[in-house]
Amino acid sequence: MLDGERFHFEHWRRQKGARAKPHPPQPDRPLNLEKERAVLAKLGLSKPWLDELERRAVLSGATLEQELLSDGRVREEAYYGALARGLGLEFIGAVPPALLADCAEIDTQLTRPQIVRCRRPDGSPLTVIVPELLRLFEERAQFERAPRLKAQFAVTTPSAMRAAVRETGRLRRAEQAAYGLARQHPESSAHTVLSKGQKVAAIVMLAAVFTALAFHPAYMVHGLHLVFSGMFCVMLLIRLAALKAGAPLNRRQSFPADLGPTPVYTVLAALYDEAAVASQLIERLDGLNWPRSRLDIKLLCEERDDATIAALKRLDLGPEYEVVVVPDIGPRTKPKALNYGLIEARGEFLVIYDAEDRPHPDQLIEAWHHFRAAPEIACFQSPLVIGNGGEGALPALFALEYSALFRRLLPFLADRGLPMPLGGTSNHVRTDVLRGVGGWDPYNVTEDADLGMRLHRAGHGTEMLTRPTVEDAPTRPRVWINQRSRWHKGWMQTWLAHMRHPLRLYRDLGARGFLAFQLVVTGQLASALAHPLTLALVASSIAHVMASEPYSPWEQALLAIDIANLLGSYLVFILMGWGAMPREESKRLGSARFFVPVYWLMMSWAAWKALRELRDRPFFWAKTPHEAKASPRRAGA
Repeated sequence: MLDGERFHFEHWRRQKGARAKPHPPQPDRPLNLEKERAVLAKLGLSKPWLDELERRAVLSGATLEQELLSDGRVREEAYYGALARGLGLEFIGAVPPALLADCAEIDTQLTRPQIVRCRRPDGSPLTVIVPELLRLFEERAQFERAPRLKAQFAVTTPSAMRAAVRETGRLRRAEQAAYGLARQHPESSAHTVLSKGQKVAAIVMLAAVFTALAFHPAYMVHGLHLVFSGMFCVMLLIRLAALKAGAPLNRRQSFPADLGPTPVYTVLAALYDEAAVASQLIERLDGLNWPRSRLDIKLLCEERDDATIAALKRLDLGPEYEVVVVPDIGPRTKPKALNYGLIEARGEFLVIYDAEDRPHPDQLIEAWHHFRAAPEIACFQSPLVIGNGGEGALPALFALEYSALFRRLLPFLADRGLPMPLGGTSNHVRTDVLRGVGGWDPYNVTEDADLGMRLHRAGHGTEMLTRPTVEDAPTRPRVWINQRSRWHKGWMQTWLAHMRHPLRLYRDLGARGFLAFQLVVTGQLASALAHPLTLALVASSIAHVMASEPYSPWEQALLAIDIANLLGSYLVFILMGWGAMPREESKRLGSARFFVPVYWLMMSWAAWKALRELRDRPFFWAKTPHEAKASPRRAGA
């Protein structure tokens, strides 16, 4: 049957509810499939097509109706128009949003469109329904018993009902997405950069430091030097421990080929100014190994981004895709867009991807296997791999850093049940748990790190997958600096939000978790900010030694610690990333490892830039531009 053809009901009308011609009984066929098959046979579907739909339904756990609509050969309008004629009801291809009254309860129709009650322009009542195939004969019998009701009912498609409901409550839901966490859990949101208590503590601490510098400058300088050197040393020890633990993600885990019936999986992709890579993203998402009937893919576009919306509309999107326009309310950030999409997510599980991502085709299957095996785990992070590491020193060092982070440090934390800052993409989450913790923080510009901490504080575990997502690193220093300053700023926001009540954080995380939070988050920020100072102190100390000036044993000890910290950190950084890479990947990096000191100075520059932005533009999202790849087929390498 071709797209757009009308289904015919003459036989059904003549039989007036009579049973369909019996299909050869199959004892292993579920009763619901038998019923659906009988109705679809009346609608004119051929036996080979029904056999194919049934085979897919048995594998995916979907209904025949869901498989038919995801098949793409029959449009929703043709199918539901046929059901409307069978019920003797009016068919509405587009539901005018003006007919609906907005309320919170109407949001349920975004996840499962069934029925909305509204009024026609003349004031008469109208109930718009999306009939289900399994209940079709029951509904038809009800209308035949009360024919007067037919004038008050109409049939529409799921997409048309979602579009009307989405438009009706768009401003209310945008307010919820932008301000929900800040209103319900204000102390967990970065909306307030510094609480009153933190401002007082900061003033007292700075006053104490400047007072000590005024009266005992030498002791204070040595004390600060020792504190920063100690934090640097602790970060070095953590990296050494992660290095010793090995690279478990290089051992690709296997799973059964037959996973049985699969749940609906929601994919959220927040797009802003991404017209150039829109088609590449769709090609990647089309390549995911997951039943089309069990996919709910939402492409989230900002209201002002006409170019990306137009680019998506030009593409031939399958029935599993929806372009969702996010109203321009609140901060124009990725987490706000994700929150807006979360409200209407239909999946039991959810994953987020960025516009330039090339996820491994089996990533959803692996995540589903682990979700089934570990009900206590709420989130799985896929490793992120840099695909353009051979295009210069900067992307090569970025690839080295990502390898150390996603193949060494994060698995090390996850294996020990410690709080783990998530990566910015490829987070697979249980949707109900995500809603329970309030979704993402729209005001935190590294919403991923903050979400990882909030999940852990709520008692939910996070672990790593092995199927990666390939990304490209910035190749231009200015783009890299802007991206990295946003990350540092977000980590500062995360630290400030979770440290509003240190004792409460200690109780939530426990002693080990609290220590890990301080070492990973605080240590990363402090080491980045203090790195130029450490270099300057080492250079000054070496100059004193070369000049044969008197140097106390205390100063000699600090110099030895600083040199060990610097050289050790550089070496461990290289070994963590290089050793975790497959040989063919490490070969592409060339001699970039010799530029690690320069890379760390760039990170320090970005950290100081982030500190200034935290004061002046705390919610500014520095957009990283993306370019389409000439040969996107090399994604799943």
